[in-house]
Amino acid sequence: MAERPQLDLGNYLPYLINRVGFALVESFTADALVRNGLSIAMWRVLAALSNRGEQRQIDLVDMTSIDASTMSRLVTRLVRMGLVTRARSKTSSREVVVALSPKGSALVQRLIPIAQQLEQTASAGLPAKDLAVLKRLLSQMYENLARGR
Repeated sequence: MAERPQLDLGNYLPYLINRVGFALVESFTADALVRNGLSIAMWRVLAALSNRGEQRQIDLVDMTSIDASTMSRLVTRLVRMGLVTRARSKTSSREVVVALSPKGSALVQRLIPIAQQLEQTASAGLPAKDLAVLKRLLSQMYENLARGR
């Protein structure tokens, strides 16, 4: 009789990554996002714009791993909240460029230290060198999966 495949969930990488990610999202959402009327997806858009400046909406899709139709709805909500601006690209009338508004920029500046503290809490006790390796490896794993689609 063939042996049944087994999976040790506590040692299964996708489960461990998801567990850490869920705990981080849950904590950040409860501590910072809810009181500002934001979802985690909205935060990713704001953080990407803060880090890279104005972006084409399609580029935000790639940067944040949010699908195009959801991104469109998110940007519309963020515009209504006064956190971002949206305009047609100067180079292509078919492209939309999204940028942080002054209100959005001020909000992101208030939230970044909370996000950084959460990362420090999650990585407490990890040597800086190991944390750098972990980030590099997770980025590589994402690229491997993205190429496989």
